[in-house]
Amino acid sequence: MFTPHFYLQTILSSANMLKRSLVLVLSMACSLCLAQTAAQQLSQSYARFTSDQQTKYAISSICVLDAKTGKQIFAKNENVGLATASTLKTITSITALSMLGKDFHYQTTLGYSGAIAADGTLNGDLIIMGGGDPTLASWRYERSKEGLILSQWIAAIKAAGIKRIAGKVIGDDHLWGTEITPVGWTWQDIGNYYGAGPSALSWRENQFDIKLRPGSKVVVTRTVPAMPYLTIVNELKPGAAGSGDNAYAFLPPLTSIAYLRGSWGSDIQKAGISVALPDPAYDAAFRLQDTLERAGIKVNTAATTARQLIAADMPLPLIQQKINTITSPSLSEIVYWLNKKSVNLYAEHLLRTIASKAGREATTNNGAAVEINYWVNKGIDRNALNIIDGSGLSPATRVTTAAMATILFQAQKEEWFADFYKSLPENNGMKLKSGTINDVSAFAGYYYSESGNKYVIVINVNNYSGSGINPKLFRVLDALK
Repeated sequence: MFTPHFYLQTILSSANMLKRSLVLVLSMACSLCLAQTAAQQLSQSYARFTSDQQTKYAISSICVLDAKTGKQIFAKNENVGLATASTLKTITSITALSMLGKDFHYQTTLGYSGAIAADGTLNGDLIIMGGGDPTLASWRYERSKEGLILSQWIAAIKAAGIKRIAGKVIGDDHLWGTEITPVGWTWQDIGNYYGAGPSALSWRENQFDIKLRPGSKVVVTRTVPAMPYLTIVNELKPGAAGSGDNAYAFLPPLTSIAYLRGSWGSDIQKAGISVALPDPAYDAAFRLQDTLERAGIKVNTAATTARQLIAADMPLPLIQQKINTITSPSLSEIVYWLNKKSVNLYAEHLLRTIASKAGREATTNNGAAVEINYWVNKGIDRNALNIIDGSGLSPATRVTTAAMATILFQAQKEEWFADFYKSLPENNGMKLKSGTINDVSAFAGYYYSESGNKYVIVINVNNYSGSGINPKLFRVLDALK
């Protein structure tokens, strides 16, 4: 028998269910309304951008997703492949974190061949075996700085009882073959610090500094560190006041002559330019040998590399006794600087590393193929990912904004996402990785509004005219605020 109390409970329960349903419906309606508003505002701001004189001959693309659902809020030309510039680093770092894990580390081994005589003479070679670490001797990490690495090596050599080396100091860079510069990079880029190519034995981020003094004649005052094995031919012209830095180094890999070309503003405050090391493995071996001799440990012959020995058809000595291992910072730490400061070298190292992880030869081409296949297996059209390198420095790399946005959306589901998100720089009050090469400007990342809306954003313009396009791109994205 049903009591009045039972009927009252039933009525209240039904009322509560109705209330929850109404709240849900209103919430969904509100979200739909906000999405529609965002879409309308983006449509208007994007239309203004594409009608601007700067974009008259440009091709642009945008893809904005709801970061919670993945639903497309607004998109135009989202399936057109465009040069990505450094926004490609988001795909490279996400793929590396997915395949290698955030706690992945590189290792560099110091050891020797031959034997140590009773008087402390090493009748063999001292070998630095590179394992692909892009941070070895980098200034970005306290435990990886050049002075600390060299001190560790000297201590290990002394602890092994070595007082003299009858053989050579060898920078063993053979693990990744002989290709340093990724296919598709331009001649103007490859001699400069941002165009430093990857090596199995990278050193000091594969760069050094050339100090310049402006005036009626631009003068090279010194290099840091000293580069006694390198000839610098200075063809720089003095630039007008306010013209700034238009200096480029033309220094191909594995050569010993650098040509400085372009102009250097007469009133410039910069101390100089950073230039790519032509042979990182050799520089590592050279620095170790120089430090050994300063410590009183003589080396009989000049430093060399595995590449040089193989090219001369000479045998490559193998490590018979390990005496020291340098472990890199974690992948999460590497990705932080990769995106925060847009370090091209790190991206190229990661691309080769994922090739190796997949059991393939560690080349740029193989890394790109592995990366593309990884995302194809997750449902992205292969033809939307025309990837040539890891950093986006190659203008031949073409990716659609829809594909990049999808990858950014999927990254949110991973346990390492917080580390990736932290690596993205702040641009326009949003967490966006920027990308810039000649006549290309792009941004990719996330925006979490104060109202609680979350967005995945990719916007890109190729072949725009003039300069200063970024504020106009930001005005498009301001529609989300």
